[in-house]
Amino acid sequence: MQVSSVNNVKIYNLSHGKSLPEVKFVLFKRIELIQDFEMPTVCTSIRVSRDGQFILAAGTYKPRVRCYDTYQLSLKFERCLESDGLCLYRYVEFHSQHGHYYKTRIPKFGRDFSYHYPSCDLYFVGASSEVFRLNLEQGRFLNSLQTDAAEINVCDINPVHQLFAAGTLEGRVDCWDPRVRSRVAVLDCALSSITDGTEVEGLPAVSALKFNGSLGMAVGTSTGQVLVYDLRSSRPLLVKDHYYGLPIKSLHFHNPLDLVLSADSKIIKMWNKDNGKVFSSIEPQANINDVCLYPGSGMLFTANEDPKMNTFYIPALGPAPRWCSFLDNLTEELEENPESTIYDDYKFVTRKDLENLGLTHLIGSPLLRAYMHGFFMDIRLYHKVKTMANPFAYEEYRKDRIRQKIEESRAQRVQLKKLPKVNKDLAMKLMEESELSTKKKKKKGNVANLLTDDRFKVMFENPDYQVDERSEEFRLLNPIVSKVGEKRRQKLSQIVQQEEQDEEEEEVEGRGSSDEEESSDDDDKSWVQEVREQRRLIRAEENRQQEPQNQSQNQPRFYQIKAGEEFRSFGDVARKQKMQKRQRDDNELKLSLNDKNYDVNLLTFSSTNKNETKMLGRRDDLGRDSFRTNLLRGSEVRYVHMNRRDIT
Repeated sequence: MQVSSVNNVKIYNLSHGKSLPEVKFVLFKRIELIQDFEMPTVCTSIRVSRDGQFILAAGTYKPRVRCYDTYQLSLKFERCLESDGLCLYRYVEFHSQHGHYYKTRIPKFGRDFSYHYPSCDLYFVGASSEVFRLNLEQGRFLNSLQTDAAEINVCDINPVHQLFAAGTLEGRVDCWDPRVRSRVAVLDCALSSITDGTEVEGLPAVSALKFNGSLGMAVGTSTGQVLVYDLRSSRPLLVKDHYYGLPIKSLHFHNPLDLVLSADSKIIKMWNKDNGKVFSSIEPQANINDVCLYPGSGMLFTANEDPKMNTFYIPALGPAPRWCSFLDNLTEELEENPESTIYDDYKFVTRKDLENLGLTHLIGSPLLRAYMHGFFMDIRLYHKVKTMANPFAYEEYRKDRIRQKIEESRAQRVQLKKLPKVNKDLAMKLMEESELSTKKKKKKGNVANLLTDDRFKVMFENPDYQVDERSEEFRLLNPIVSKVGEKRRQKLSQIVQQEEQDEEEEEVEGRGSSDEEESSDDDDKSWVQEVREQRRLIRAEENRQQEPQNQSQNQPRFYQIKAGEEFRSFGDVARKQKMQKRQRDDNELKLSLNDKNYDVNLLTFSSTNKNETKMLGRRDDLGRDSFRTNLLRGSEVRYVHMNRRDIT
């Protein structure tokens, strides 16, 4: 709760977040007048029922209406709508206790509406020159009221004689009598709002309208002026300027003190309706959308461009409502304390802080107010002394903020992990699959644990386990080379280059992995075609390897003719070969006769050649000529050693 004073008028902000730094005021910090008195994002409009028991507020997002029960100090119900505002929509919704009851469409976009109790007519004004009438008793639209305006912004009905007034875009107010459905008067407020000390930009349009009793009326313009009228005169009694140039959004009359409460998006002003003297003013932190004065009390509510709806209590305007009468006792205790109650602009410092700033000589002066284990000092004085004591504090703060921003941006990037030396493609594939499984919240076996499991550690360390992607088995088992694989290889090359450049860094940063992930359905469709293509490539490679061998086998054979012989024909050569073969057979037969008559040593070997005979001659130690003859027959080799003298 915050307490402020404007023109010696105490204003208590019951919704303020900060509180007084006094021990006895700790309970005020925890006071929540109405539970959950807020909107998710923005509150656009707020109203109080005629009996004062319910408070209805409209806000966003999502568009909704909340009803609060003042007797229970809590939320009674909440209904969601299809539009962002109550008066800027083309449909009218009717709700009952059970929920949505009926919805009907109006011809033009609406901006405001008023209800005429005697005839049960609902008047709608909006982006049209007509005023649409919907009779709730008959359940049908009646003939509309035709005006001369291009558009109508606001409307209101006098609670005494039921005069209907509509404020137009051209700055006029058209007054209609519902009994005869005819226009009875027109007020030109745009011309009357311009005075000697008034500066306006453009044509003032009517943005707010409010009746007071049977003869009083206040009109607010889009340029920030408020005009007070007596219906018996076409000239305003008073013109009050807000001096902000902002449209007037809300007007209320406070008859006990003859005050007018006018509000634009920046400030709420309370001033006397007869002479325009300012009574007090309220300037919330957030922009104002609507203001509602609780009847018969000094409490008012504001709808702001903020989730929290402000509640102000001004004892000078009237007592607290009976459902929160305890506020009178609290405010009386606060008024009995003569000390200032605003501590928002003070800084709490300890004695050590004063020694560091060199302000110990101010202890005991009015500049320091003792509190608990330290002191309160003016925040402006604290900033000045802090700047003089440490002139480079801003530079240090700036560097810290820059470093924090850099760290935040780094956290949003994808941090590349160290890849193993063996099977980098496989490791990256496992990492991507683990990331996808965590995003989709699906468990895919032990995919995420392969890199950390000791059982598979050798697969990423030993080069013998390197996967050969060029082998025939790999190409046939993995025929699909999808776009994901290509992107993975590109990413792998980038990671390898980054690791080579930053080997000493603990953390490596890389580009964000925001590339589109291609679905595997396309790869499944072309699986058969890819397998056939891989088989065709493998056959082509085998054929290219066998071509040199086939060429060498298919080449013609050339034979050299011995010197002194003549080549007659291939038949003579064949006849000669048969004769040589016959002679070799005869020689073998001679050698096989009477092996005991010769000094022969016979050995047997295995061979694959046929009909081949080698004669080697040497001279042994005895001076005798000896011959070793290899007789090849089929797969056996006979080694014959004999003396020459025995062969003669």
